[in-house]
Amino acid sequence: MSASPTEPMNHRQVLEALSGLLLGLFVAVLSSTVVSNALPRILNDLHGGQSAYTWVITAALLSLTASTPIWGKLSDLVSKKLLVQAALVIYIASSALAGLSQNPGELIACRVLQGIGAGGVTALGQICLASMVSPRERGRYSGYFGAVFALATIGGPLIGGVIVDTSWLGWRWCFYVGIPFSLIAIAVLQRTLKLPVTKRKVKIDYLGSVLIAAAVSLLMIWISLAGQNYAWVSWQTFVMVPGGLLLAALFVLVESRAAEPIIPLGLFRYRTVTLAAIASALVGIGMYGATTFLSQYFQLAKEKSPTMAGIMTLPMILGLAISSTVAGRLITKYGKWKAYLVAGTFLLAVGFGLLGTVRDNTSYGLLALYMAATGLGLGLTMQNLVLAVQNTVPRHELGAASSAVTFFRTMGGAMGVTALGALLSNRVTHYLTDNLTAAHINPAGAAAGGGEIPDLHKLPKPLVPLVTDAFGHGVAEVFLVAAPFALLAFLVVLLIREVPLRSGHEEPAAQPEPQLVKG
Repeated sequence: MSASPTEPMNHRQVLEALSGLLLGLFVAVLSSTVVSNALPRILNDLHGGQSAYTWVITAALLSLTASTPIWGKLSDLVSKKLLVQAALVIYIASSALAGLSQNPGELIACRVLQGIGAGGVTALGQICLASMVSPRERGRYSGYFGAVFALATIGGPLIGGVIVDTSWLGWRWCFYVGIPFSLIAIAVLQRTLKLPVTKRKVKIDYLGSVLIAAAVSLLMIWISLAGQNYAWVSWQTFVMVPGGLLLAALFVLVESRAAEPIIPLGLFRYRTVTLAAIASALVGIGMYGATTFLSQYFQLAKEKSPTMAGIMTLPMILGLAISSTVAGRLITKYGKWKAYLVAGTFLLAVGFGLLGTVRDNTSYGLLALYMAATGLGLGLTMQNLVLAVQNTVPRHELGAASSAVTFFRTMGGAMGVTALGALLSNRVTHYLTDNLTAAHINPAGAAAGGGEIPDLHKLPKPLVPLVTDAFGHGVAEVFLVAAPFALLAFLVVLLIREVPLRSGHEEPAAQPEPQLVKG
């Protein structure tokens, strides 16, 4: 029997309802992490280079970004349970197709569909939680979301690494492995998730969705290709950059007039929503960069197998799991959340700065310390930005507000990974060329970092240390560039005004905090 919003569910009922949501979240996170350690092997098999490596990640992030606000808006209009199940079905179909890919282009296209499904599951999980428990209690359960996120992040690279290192399975099972979990999640949700359905006519802002996807895509294509296919200062730049900004401006115009905008501009009258969105974008740049490029560092700078690459990232993931769980319980106990955001963004900046000093010969002890600091920062930051926003907006705007924070985080991640991937390709090529020249080897006759992902086992032995040095140095620069973005997020969250968490389902006051925009 379901509990109404005025009759809070007890702990057992909430856990039963959350079981399917958490399993779905595990699948959604697994979709990205399971390929992280397998990608060098996958693209070596499919003959893809660093650009393809970046786009396999960013294609899913881009579609997740564009679809998240739609899922959020739909959740305010129709059955949340039906939406989560539909998202899981999309994930199942796209995963099966991804496993059949024959070239990088097909894989990237399937990743777009995976991102749509994963975006629905990720956004709707927090939205359903907000419909079941009060903001005060939400901190406790947000910790479970953080722990499952960490578990999937731990399990994903390890599962992917083991699969790719097991000859009778092969990398295609990296995509098939999530399908059984998705089917179980659908069945569990059907039995346990019972929420009130708001019966309203659905009006989806498709034009706004297309415009924001086009704007972000155009800017991402420009970032990923500039400096390689054409110069930074070129006619392509003068077309793509103004074009992307124009599409973004049109998106804002459309949203201001749409009957059911995917991102209601009125949300940004709340100071917390505006600042949390900015901080989420900045955190997303670093968060996705860390998970994307650490696997390359361990495999191509440390010469580790995909399985070992997953194991060696455990300090970061354990830090994330511990901090998100402990912070969630403390937030529920005391009703305060800002200190965790401040500490989290500060630790994130410190962690990225320290990772910016690594090289291919850096000791694992130091690496573990740097990754732990990064993980602690991520665990204190991600869920609590959503929590702060949910505590600010009226109940009927929970879905749109929650998905807006996720939207900006994934948009920052998509553009950040693209930019950092382009930087990595450029710097690896630069350092490898210098190393080859110093070793009196013609760079034109050797595999350069800008070409296909190298297989260290197939390279001549004299070349291996030159390649590992180049990747170690290149990945370090990626983290060094990511650190200032985390520092900016730290400065932004300092400006957020803390409002103690509500202990019931009551609406916030009409003027909950100083407003940035009148309306």
